[in-house]
Amino acid sequence: MQPLVDKFGRLHDSLRISVTDRCNIRCFYCMPEEGVQFMDRADILNFEEIERFVRAAVPLGISKIRLTGGEPLVRRDLHKLVEKLTAIPGIRDIALTTNAVLLEKHAADLYAAGLRRLNVHLDTLDRARFQHITRRDDLPKVLAGIDEAVRVGFRKIKLNIVAVKNLVEPDIVPMARYCRERGFEPRYIEFMPLDAQSLWDRRKVLTSDEILSMIAAEIGEVVPVPDADPRAPATEYRYADGGGTLGVVASVTRPFCLNCNRLRLTSDGKLRYCLFAIEETDVRDLLRADSTDGQIQDRIRRNISEKWIGHEINSSKFIPPPRPMYSIGG
Repeated sequence: MQPLVDKFGRLHDSLRISVTDRCNIRCFYCMPEEGVQFMDRADILNFEEIERFVRAAVPLGISKIRLTGGEPLVRRDLHKLVEKLTAIPGIRDIALTTNAVLLEKHAADLYAAGLRRLNVHLDTLDRARFQHITRRDDLPKVLAGIDEAVRVGFRKIKLNIVAVKNLVEPDIVPMARYCRERGFEPRYIEFMPLDAQSLWDRRKVLTSDEILSMIAAEIGEVVPVPDADPRAPATEYRYADGGGTLGVVASVTRPFCLNCNRLRLTSDGKLRYCLFAIEETDVRDLLRADSTDGQIQDRIRRNISEKWIGHEINSSKFIPPPRPMYSIGG
């Protein structure tokens, strides 16, 4: 079967699956504090429908999956979905992105189900600043969740830090040190125009170059990781002293669209070829009907065939996606 290659020659093997649009925190750069309208639960794909989609996608070359939200751990029995997906021949990697508020409760079940990689969204180790960013006083729960994940066996843990200028500068170096001490990898993500309140402004982007300069000045020299995967969203660096690695996702200042290998399935069954896509391709109707794998695969190919060259954040042509981040999936 022909692999998923778009008109620009990009091969797609990575699928991000949003399991819910609901979240238990309210980061100001993602969601309003009140009045959020979530999808009707009847519109959300069930685990069997997600499994059905993945089984149809694997013959097209999909081998890597990331589970996202909203906050995926608010979805009941998520470990059961992990069990279903790890059992599919051809899936070689499954990761989870979480805010870790509920991770202490679920880490053991997720690990037992076969999950081995975690990305934890954590911008700061300062409790007051955490509460300001998330509008919740949950930092102790997050740190307890990370500790429990380590205790039950997780070794590949990355921390995602959204880099908003004039806010997180005091956190850049402490987060790097925390990760160096614990063997985690920090991933600094340039602030992107994906909020639900149109707060984004390019002047609010703390750039990857600024981040790397701060770390080099306070901790030590960092150098690019040799032979890094060019299709990964983060540019990876290692400390020259051998004290670990870090990554920067420079979506604004150094877009990596030409190397993109990802497609996305939203929690309500829509396919998106880009985080910033305007159009979507519905597959929920097929998953809730007596459809063949071939019909589902045709929809996937159609979506990839329409993929654009890039998001154009840095041009006057840029149009923010009609869905906010929590509804698309991270």
